[in-house]
Amino acid sequence: MALLPILRYPDPRLHTRAAPVAAVDDEIRQLIKDMAETMYEAPGIGLAATQVNVHKRVVVIDITEDKSGLLALINAEIVERSGEQICEEGCLSVPGIYESVKRAERVKVRALDEQGEPFELEAEGLLAVCIQHELDHLDGKVFVEYLSALKQTRIKSKLAKKARITA
Repeated sequence: MALLPILRYPDPRLHTRAAPVAAVDDEIRQLIKDMAETMYEAPGIGLAATQVNVHKRVVVIDITEDKSGLLALINAEIVERSGEQICEEGCLSVPGIYESVKRAERVKVRALDEQGEPFELEAEGLLAVCIQHELDHLDGKVFVEYLSALKQTRIKSKLAKKARITA
């Protein structure tokens, strides 16, 4: 396994729309392992392939405290949404920034697992938020884009300043 470099907002590669996975093979399974290791090390609860500059429709999520609930979603699509919730979100590509975002409270997702088998999942609460957040990445959207232009500008300035200090 390997730790993968995480792209930082506003890197334009974060706006690349990911392509569907043609075949779930050993290369995809290795990507899932590397993404999971990267997510746990960061630490985070979700990571989309786009965030590690791999533009394939692959997501890993684990919202458990003990890192025992790894969920891999390949070619995932949301087929149903209901309700509404506002949740404070953060992102490994936007370190140190947390903002409230409006999302569906419940989602139903259709995806492939690590063996390439189709499955459906119904999620609510934090898992629903995480799925929506990560699938946005695969569509080239970062959570801060739900915010006002003023907040986006402030976040970009804050991240640029932080990058200068650590450089």
